[in-house]
Amino acid sequence: MAGTALVVGASGIVGSATAELLVKEGWTVHGLARRAVAQPGVRPVAADLQDAAATEAALRGITPEAVFITTWLRQDSEAENIRVNSAMVRNLLDGLRPGGGTRHVALVTGLKHYLGPFEAYGKGALPQTPFREEQGRLEIENFYYAQEDEVFAAAERDGFSWSVHRPHTVIGKAVGNAMNMGTTVAVYATICREAGRPFRFPGSQAQWEGLTDMTDAGQLAEHLLWAATTPAARNEAFNVVNGDVFRWSWMWSRIADWFGVEPASFDGTVVPLEQQMADDAPIWRRIAEREGLVEPDLGRLVSAWHTDADLGRPIEVVTDMSKSRRLGFTGYRATDDAFYDLFARLRADRLIP
Repeated sequence: MAGTALVVGASGIVGSATAELLVKEGWTVHGLARRAVAQPGVRPVAADLQDAAATEAALRGITPEAVFITTWLRQDSEAENIRVNSAMVRNLLDGLRPGGGTRHVALVTGLKHYLGPFEAYGKGALPQTPFREEQGRLEIENFYYAQEDEVFAAAERDGFSWSVHRPHTVIGKAVGNAMNMGTTVAVYATICREAGRPFRFPGSQAQWEGLTDMTDAGQLAEHLLWAATTPAARNEAFNVVNGDVFRWSWMWSRIADWFGVEPASFDGTVVPLEQQMADDAPIWRRIAEREGLVEPDLGRLVSAWHTDADLGRPIEVVTDMSKSRRLGFTGYRATDDAFYDLFARLRADRLIP
């Protein structure tokens, strides 16, 4: 049943997909971001969640039944990630409290729940894959855990239900996003084609040869809505991926075919995208000016550091979704189709030629 929703981080990959789905399903949707962005059917709310008073003021008069938290701010250390991002969740939920009416809060985190924070990413003692929700927390500080604890405390205090959603790498459209593999790869392939460079896989042997999975933003949006409207899914944490598995040795050539570039053979040497693309800003600006693209700033489109972190992992990463399936979620998305659909949308929106 449709109601009133607040999407926090509405301009991001996950938030924009969630807002779009909710509008389609007949919800009244408020979209909160630091800078209000026009989205069809979405009522914009501008607020800096680091400012508690300003957040409360911005939320005055908004009484959402469902709240979807899809945002975070990257900091220079995990200690700062914890301090800033937990405060943002706390300020949000405190700001909603005077209005009352919140029945469910959904928090999007990710597989760093199992892999550890960026400072210790994929290192040390890790749970076996496929990752399952009952594997719990690592014995290491992690801002995802701090965000969860803020939601759990507010839920106990204010009486709403919650859900936690742990996607793998998300495929979707957003500009200026810190974690955006799909657009990063699209821009990299375009530059390789322009410069006549080999389309070289930047990651590890383990990622090239091992099984992996990903999460389409639309699939995640459907999962968020399902959990918010399914009583059996409340007060639960869920993994959420597309439902297929693949090897990058297969996917890389399919992406290369879409862009009409030749994939380089992989010899096991890691050559990160941050290194490969370090001097590519002028090339991209030239492409953008010639082709009439809407974003000539390479830094607004590419998150090479995050793509390198994912593709450079030394272990195979596969995610189990049995918990969602048992409770009735049947969504599925082929990951190659998710990439193709994103690339077509980027082209239609004049973000790539």
